[in-house]
Amino acid sequence: MAAKAGHPPLPPWGNALAGATGAVIANALVYPLDIVKTRLQVQIKRKPTDSKPLTTDAVHYASTVDALSKIFEDEGVLGLYSGINGALIGVASTNFAYFYWYSVVRTLYLSAQTTPKPTSTAIELSLGAVAGAVAQIFTIPVSVVTTRQQTQPKSERKGLIDTGREVVHSEDGWTGLWRGLKASLVLVVNPAITYGAYQRLKDLLYPGKTHLRPLEAFRKTPNPFYFPAALTTLIVLGAMSKSIATLCTQPLIVAKVGLQSRPPPARQGKPFKSFVEVMAYIIENEGPLALFKGIVPQITKGLLVQGMLMMTKERMEILFVVLFAYLRKIRSAQMQKVANLAAEKAKGVLPVMTK
Repeated sequence: MAAKAGHPPLPPWGNALAGATGAVIANALVYPLDIVKTRLQVQIKRKPTDSKPLTTDAVHYASTVDALSKIFEDEGVLGLYSGINGALIGVASTNFAYFYWYSVVRTLYLSAQTTPKPTSTAIELSLGAVAGAVAQIFTIPVSVVTTRQQTQPKSERKGLIDTGREVVHSEDGWTGLWRGLKASLVLVVNPAITYGAYQRLKDLLYPGKTHLRPLEAFRKTPNPFYFPAALTTLIVLGAMSKSIATLCTQPLIVAKVGLQSRPPPARQGKPFKSFVEVMAYIIENEGPLALFKGIVPQITKGLLVQGMLMMTKERMEILFVVLFAYLRKIRSAQMQKVANLAAEKAKGVLPVMTK
């Protein structure tokens, strides 16, 4: 986002702070969906011949609504926000790292160009993928701990630090904090799939039309409650493209959750070694369609968070631009005051020094 007219742009850490703030607000509002999708993804459907449940929890959830009602009934409202502290720390750190490294990488790329020119979409997606990969390397331990917290039975629930100790004291040791890293690095292609699907859908539905400008039409409308058809079209296209990207990457998302959570009882404490092993285990016990379990809350959460993130991040950037401008003004006034005092003292001692 361009800086507010008359003010210098935000530094990388300013963009990162704005992005992290927006992400925390968005994810906090839809956190119950995050709990539901994680528990749906980590459970294994029971069979009549099973001697003991394969799932990590005694309660089995049939759907998103069923999971919400059972969690609320068994654990109360607080159960829907189990592990939220670690989750929001993870969201803040991941998004701070992403927006920071994206600003740094983009600045380095632009400074390396001999002739300034606008960056192409492919370049922007590549820069975003690099920033996302770097961010994952630094922040995935929080994601591992949060996933463990979200899937802990009520009787075994622990805090953030104790859960982290449990991961470190497991078979993997310290490296257990980076479980699912390979899957996470592959998942940075999600934005590229989203954009590619969006462009393809736009070409199919609106052949020959290179740009859709619904917001311009919206701003020219005197009635603030009137939404032009173009605006609705853009929202639908965005939702469809995001849903396609989620469908393409859902098996990896499910496998990553399986890697990071406690192994199911049927494995007798033996953790999975790779996301391929998780996929094979799920297919063996539930069939290939089970690789898409939790898809409804996953897509719903993704759409809501993406929309709220872009809205809140933009407003956070404006607030930080104004705040930084105010701080610069205060600092400038203080420097001027010091300079004036120094000048007054110099005038006072000047006659003595010239005698």
